[in-house]
Amino acid sequence: MHPSPAPVEPGVPAPGLFTLGINASFHDSAAALVCDGQVVAAAEDERFTRIKHGKRPLPFTAWELPYNAIDFCLKEAGITLADLSHVAYSYDPELFLDGRLPEQRFTLPLQPSDFEPGIWENPWDPLFAAYVMNAPRQLRDGAPHHLKKRFALPDKAEPPYRWHFVAHHLCHQASAFLAAPFARCAVMTLDGRGEQATTTYGRYRDSRYEALGEVRVPHSLGLLYEQVTAHLGFLHSSDEYKVMALAALGEPRFAGLLREHLVVGDEGHYRLHPIDLAQAVCPPRVPGSKMEAVHLDLTASLQLVLEETALKLAAWLRERSGERELAMAGGVALNCLMNSRLRDAGIFERVWVQPAAGDAGTALGAALWTDARERRGLEEDSTHQNSPEASDAKSGAVFTLAPRRWQMDHPYLGPAFADEEVEALLTWAKLTYRRVDDLAEQTAQLLAQNKIIGWFQGRMEFGPRALGARSILASPVDPDMQARLNELKDREDFRPVAPAVNVEDLADWFEPADANDGASPFMLFVYRVKPGRTDRIPSALHTDHTARVQTVHSETNPLFHELLQAVGRTTGVPVLVNTSFNVRGEPIVATPKAAIDAFFSTPLDALVIGSFILEK
Repeated sequence: MHPSPAPVEPGVPAPGLFTLGINASFHDSAAALVCDGQVVAAAEDERFTRIKHGKRPLPFTAWELPYNAIDFCLKEAGITLADLSHVAYSYDPELFLDGRLPEQRFTLPLQPSDFEPGIWENPWDPLFAAYVMNAPRQLRDGAPHHLKKRFALPDKAEPPYRWHFVAHHLCHQASAFLAAPFARCAVMTLDGRGEQATTTYGRYRDSRYEALGEVRVPHSLGLLYEQVTAHLGFLHSSDEYKVMALAALGEPRFAGLLREHLVVGDEGHYRLHPIDLAQAVCPPRVPGSKMEAVHLDLTASLQLVLEETALKLAAWLRERSGERELAMAGGVALNCLMNSRLRDAGIFERVWVQPAAGDAGTALGAALWTDARERRGLEEDSTHQNSPEASDAKSGAVFTLAPRRWQMDHPYLGPAFADEEVEALLTWAKLTYRRVDDLAEQTAQLLAQNKIIGWFQGRMEFGPRALGARSILASPVDPDMQARLNELKDREDFRPVAPAVNVEDLADWFEPADANDGASPFMLFVYRVKPGRTDRIPSALHTDHTARVQTVHSETNPLFHELLQAVGRTTGVPVLVNTSFNVRGEPIVATPKAAIDAFFSTPLDALVIGSFILEK
């Protein structure tokens, strides 16, 4: 495998087969660009629009494309829309329609109360499908005025690129097995829903992918988690991670009830029978009201049953696939407690989770899949007929792909800013700053003084986790630091913060240090703090003395690695708490201006941005 290529200088298009991947049908709108098997760039649209998750997953928002993320990806490669060979959209409306529009026409009620149940689940489903089907036209003609130049196309009937609708869960699968550090592996994706699928299984080996089965709506682990999230007064499709954090505070006394409604069968299938939580457990919690014991017990029960179910599905997949390693994606794969149970169960020798496992990652999967299919077609001198991947990605289908040329060793695929650009902004804004040569050492001194810093360095992360490029950092030594960080970010008191540690120091502080070859670069697995170490890093721990660890590697983030070394020399504790550089309700900062705005509107003590340090 090869590392990600260096960005092409803007305005100097590189030769090659450019494939743009787009996720836009639900939430976490995103774009990714692949050139001849190498990922050039990937980003979520929320980072540019400053609207968290990009949009809510409603039928009325399906028309919105991630124009800002697309614009960034094209700019990073120095190309325009006219230079693309393929555009891959991570949803197939034909699979969703499933023959329900024989005449290609539909009617809509003026009011939802006029809707009569029939072939549609929702009165607005036809509108949703129409918006998705018209995405090719929207891409060509709907770009915002200030981005028009990069989206301009020749004035002719058809654009120069080919459009591909790729099944949503196939994109989740591809984002895992075409990015994982495995030459061959089993693949499991757990999600809320795609067109019809909610859970899918596959096997990748010898540049061939075989679909091994799927579970379809309404049976969905993701939708069950969303139901409980909403019942507890949180925002579904957004706040599920809060429910996961609360699970450690409760007792799983409702696990038996949930097991009665979530029944695992044979061949990787399961059935989810409807459950009235208000009748069976408690009334819906009013958002912002006190969290009662019954609420905590429901979260603990949900988490336990999710983990039990995932273990059963993984055991079946291990036997069915014959593979020793597992790659995962889908929104449920962001559940680090579940991932850790899978890792520790020993069903698979190694478990790898794609860091943008939610819907944003389907943009990456769509681009990688289409690139691999099309490069294979070029090798075989294909006639380039439309690929059958969308309609044929069902159990037993086998696809031959071009050999992989990339693996996802790091998530740093977003925009970066040169020191000259940053300094010009600081000067224009009349801010006081200092430029330093020994950035890691001076930042370590600030952290040793118990200061909280905003850390803005290099290319932005792709995915929901801040991993040392757009992070808020602090020392874990002070027991009050977790409370200070939660107050700074205006978030709930129960929310933990995560530790970052250099991979070579992992075994000194956390266990099991040998799991997954001692690597957790994407903060998607839980570790237990070693005995005797808990009192050294109290603010990095959850209530059960576990932590969602990020291992930092010198090859993929040398400056962050150097900072942790400097912190270790200065304080004797080579660990930092790392949380995302944002405030409540806002996305992670993407630009120097967004970082400066966040710095001056929060109690942050210092901002370390490029080679510059600002202090209050």
